[in-house]
Amino acid sequence: MSDRKRLRIRSGGPLKGRILLPGDKSLSHRSLLIASLADGVSRIENCLMAGVTETMIECLLALGVDVNITKEPGYPALLIQGRTLRGLIPPSGPLNCRGSATTMRLLAGALAGQVFHSTLDGNRRLRMRPMDRIVEPLKAKGADIRTLNGNAPLMFSPSRLRSSEHVLPLASAQVKSALLLAGLFSDGPTTVIEPHPSRDHLERLLRGLGVPLEDREDKQGRHVVTLLADGASLPPLNLRLPSDPSSAAFLAVAGLLVTDSEIEMPNLCLNPGRTGLFEALDSMAADISISEGPDSNGEPTGSITVRSAVLRGAAIGGRLVTRMIDEFPIFAVAATQAEGMTTVRDATELRFKESDRIQALAEELGKMGAVIQTRSDGFEIHGPVRLQGAVVNGRGDHRLAMSLAVAGLVANGETVVEECHVIRESFPGFPEVLRRLGADVEW
Repeated sequence: MSDRKRLRIRSGGPLKGRILLPGDKSLSHRSLLIASLADGVSRIENCLMAGVTETMIECLLALGVDVNITKEPGYPALLIQGRTLRGLIPPSGPLNCRGSATTMRLLAGALAGQVFHSTLDGNRRLRMRPMDRIVEPLKAKGADIRTLNGNAPLMFSPSRLRSSEHVLPLASAQVKSALLLAGLFSDGPTTVIEPHPSRDHLERLLRGLGVPLEDREDKQGRHVVTLLADGASLPPLNLRLPSDPSSAAFLAVAGLLVTDSEIEMPNLCLNPGRTGLFEALDSMAADISISEGPDSNGEPTGSITVRSAVLRGAAIGGRLVTRMIDEFPIFAVAATQAEGMTTVRDATELRFKESDRIQALAEELGKMGAVIQTRSDGFEIHGPVRLQGAVVNGRGDHRLAMSLAVAGLVANGETVVEECHVIRESFPGFPEVLRRLGADVEW
C-alpha cells in the first residue's frame, strides 16, 4: 500500500456497480479560468481536483486570483474571486504548468492581451510538445510572444490584440479556445474556422454569460465561430459540473471486456465533442445504453450503462478522431479483444501527447502479447489476443497508465503498472473505484 508508483492488477470476477465520477476535466479548466477573469465571486461545484487542475489553480493564484474551498457538507465548492479581464497581476516568476498542455495553451490565450510580462513553462515532456500552433495564430492577433524554437517556455510581452480571422488546418479545441480567450481582449471580432467542429465547452460557457458569440457552417462545410468582443465585463459563474466522459471511458471498456459485468455511470457530460469513443465502441457491437438527462449550464448530460459484450474490429478515422482524441489508449485495449482487425488513421496528434501514444501503446501492450502495427498517423491491431500479465510502464502518461491497468483485468496472471502515480493527474481515485466495482487491484 505504500508504493504508489506501482499498481498490481489481477483478473477476477465481474465488475458491477453504480459509480459517480469526478467532474469533467475540460470544463474544470475552462471554468476556473473564466471565473478568474469574471467580475465577482464564482461558485463551481464538482470541479475536478487532480494534478492538472491543481496546476491551473496554482498558476491563477500566482496571477493574484483568490481560490477557496467551502467547508459545507455534501459537495464542497470552489469559490473564486474574479479579477476582471484587466485585473490579473504580474506573476513574480515563470508560471509552472508542469505537464499540463491544457493549462499552458488556455493561459496563453488569457495572457496574450495582458499589459505585463509573463512566462509559461513546464516539465521536460511539456517542453517537447509543439506550441507553435497556438503561438502563431496568437501572434497574428498582435500578441508579442517568444518561444524556444516553437516550444515552451512561452514568453509574453505587453500587447494590444486586434480583430482577426484564423483558418485552422486541423480541428483543435485548445487552439480555438486560446484564440477565443484572446478575443475577449481584442478590439474587434475574432473568427476561428475549423475543418469540422471540435468540442465547444468554452463557447457554451461564454454564451451562458451573455458574451456575443456566433457559430455556423460555411459554404465549404467548415465550422465557423465568431466572438464579437464588446469590452463588457464577465459576470461570475454558478455551476455544478457534470462528470468526465474521458474518465468514464476506462470503466466503460473494463465493463465491456470483463465477463458478466454491468456498470452504470450517471451525470456524465455528453457534449457531442466528447462522445466519439462511445460511438466507436457502438460500431464494434458494444452493449452500451445511454439515458439522456437535463442540460447542465448548457452542457447535455446523461447516464451510461455498459455490459460485457463480444466486440468486433472497426475502422476509425476522419472527424471521429477529433471527438475521441483523448480516448485512444483505452480504445486500443478494447481493440485487442475485438474479433478481426481494428485500424486507426488521421491521428498523428497522438504522437505529441503526454507520451508518443502510438509508439507507447505498441510497446507496452506488446509486452502483454498484443499485436500492434504502427503507422505515422495511427495503428492497426489484430484481435482477439489472450493478454498475459506483465510488468509495464505508464511512461508519465495518465491515460496510458489507466489503460494498461484495464488490460490487466483481462490478462492471465498478474500485471504490474510501474510509474502509475501519474494517474493522479486526471483520476486520483481510479484504483479505489475499480476495487469498489469488484476488481482485484492494489497499490
